[in-house]
Order: sequence, then structure tokens, then C-alpha cells
Amino acid sequence: MATTWIVVGVLALLVLFVITSYNRLIRLNVSVDEAFSQIEVQLKRRSDLIPNLVETVKGYAAHEKSTLEEVVAARAKATSATGVADVSAADGMMTQALRGLLAVAENYPDLKASTNFLALQEELATTENKVSFARQFYNDNVRSLNQTVKTFPSSLFAGMAKVSAREFYVVDDPANRQAPNVKF
Repeated sequence: MATTWIVVGVLALLVLFVITSYNRLIRLNVSVDEAFSQIEVQLKRRSDLIPNLVETVKGYAAHEKSTLEEVVAARAKATSATGVADVSAADGMMTQALRGLLAVAENYPDLKASTNFLALQEELATTENKVSFARQFYNDNVRSLNQTVKTFPSSLFAGMAKVSAREFYVVDDPANRQAPNVKF
């Protein structure tokens, strides 16, 4: 009789372990999805600032058309990107375009003194910090998920939970790894 209770106890613990492992994988997977959504939210916020910034600069630097067009094109690509790799590439393109736009502003003292431009510049700097934090948060969650998916015994349950390792958010161009310098 005691042997039966031991077997039942061991089976109960095994079932509990499987359920706990399965649920942990699901929670980690959801956390990665949430973290990626936060990147997209912050990139959308940055993208929403772009038209105001472009319009403000346009009034002062009408002959800088190519720079303004690059920013608009980068914004269009960023708003249509899907998936980690595409979003990351569009993010890098947007950062480069913003660097060019802010470099143009250097040539216009009146623009640099504009209250509207200064407010947009401050908002952009704040948003860049939030984008950077969202990237880090996403990669931290991916690391946790990937470690769990690839280590024993969780690796036994990853397929059952339909959870697999995810790709990290990587900025391809080393120059893009820094937020645009928005100080004048």
C-alpha cells in the first residue's frame, strides 16, 4: 500500500513539474511578445514626431529637400515594418535620417532657437531613450526565454508549448547603435 502512495506522489510531482515548466515557457513567450510591442510603441511615437519635426525644419531650410525626403522615406519604411529584423533595419534607417536632419539644423541658428524646434528636439531625445530602454527590455526577455528553451529539462517541453528561441533585436550598423545627438 505504501508503494502505491509513493508512486502516486511521484507521478503527482512529475505532473506538477510538467505543468509548471509548460506555464513558465508560455509566460516567457508572452513577455517577449509584450517587450517587442513596447519597441513598436516607442518607434511609433518617434515616427509620429517626425512630421512635426520635418515641418518645423522645412520652414527654415527649404533648400534641404533631399534630407527631408530621406526622413519621410525612412518614416514610411518604419511604419510598415513587421518582424524583429525588419523593424530593426527600419529603426536604423530612421536613426540615420534623423541624424541628417538634426545636422541640417546646425546650419540654421534661427531654427535652433525656435521654441517649437527645441520642444520637438527634447521630445525626440526622450523618445530615443525610451526606444533604447525598450530594445534592452526586449533583449533581456529574449535572453530569458532562449536560456529556458535551450536548457534541460525545459527543452523537453518547449515543443509541446510551441515555444522556440527568438532572435535578438540587433542594430546592424555600429553608427546606429547610438541615439541621434540632439544637443546644439
